[in-house]
Amino acid sequence: MAQALGPAADLAVKATIAASVGVVLCLGLWAWAGPWSDYSTQVDMVQLQPVPFSHQHHVSGLGLDCRYCHTAVEVSSNAGLPPIETCMTCHSQIWTNAAMLEPVRQAFATRTPIRWRAVNYLPDYVYFDHSIHVAKGVGCTTCHGPVGDMPLMRKAHTLTMSWCLDCHRDPAPHLRPLDAVFDPHWTRTPGTPSGEALLEAYHIHPATLTDCSVCHR
Repeated sequence: MAQALGPAADLAVKATIAASVGVVLCLGLWAWAGPWSDYSTQVDMVQLQPVPFSHQHHVSGLGLDCRYCHTAVEVSSNAGLPPIETCMTCHSQIWTNAAMLEPVRQAFATRTPIRWRAVNYLPDYVYFDHSIHVAKGVGCTTCHGPVGDMPLMRKAHTLTMSWCLDCHRDPAPHLRPLDAVFDPHWTRTPGTPSGEALLEAYHIHPATLTDCSVCHR
């Protein structure tokens, strides 16, 4: 009986099967790893903003306290963004003709807020309260990364549920004295109270921090 397919056709069929298997494996790998990739979580990605605001310059260079701009961070769930009047407190006097600050001047002249793009954000079904974290000794850089060294703001951590739970299950290593919460370059020293001592001082009970209702209300 004559062979139905020649060697070239047989090779093509085998190659097609191998390619199909490869595609399925790649899709499966992406479905598993894709959601955790930096591309999906946007870790270390810089968001383009209307004005290239540098935390490195303003915080580390000029020594501005986080609360100068984020005025609600100690009393509200939302840290707040500065109104344009805050920017113009300085920039009505300095860098008054800088091209990069033209959006700031326009916003002030027209009384139109600048629409900043969110760098760190959570799903709508997650409740996060800045004020309680500040009150319990969680520093800004714990979640936002080394902000004082960022020329342009970027996302430092995934902020996924598993990332948050790692801290909620064992918060002690992440706590600092209250007077160091807003220090962008704070490091633990031999004189720093231990995490366990700070847990007791702040009346933190880790066993209650993993209850679903803490973040999902």
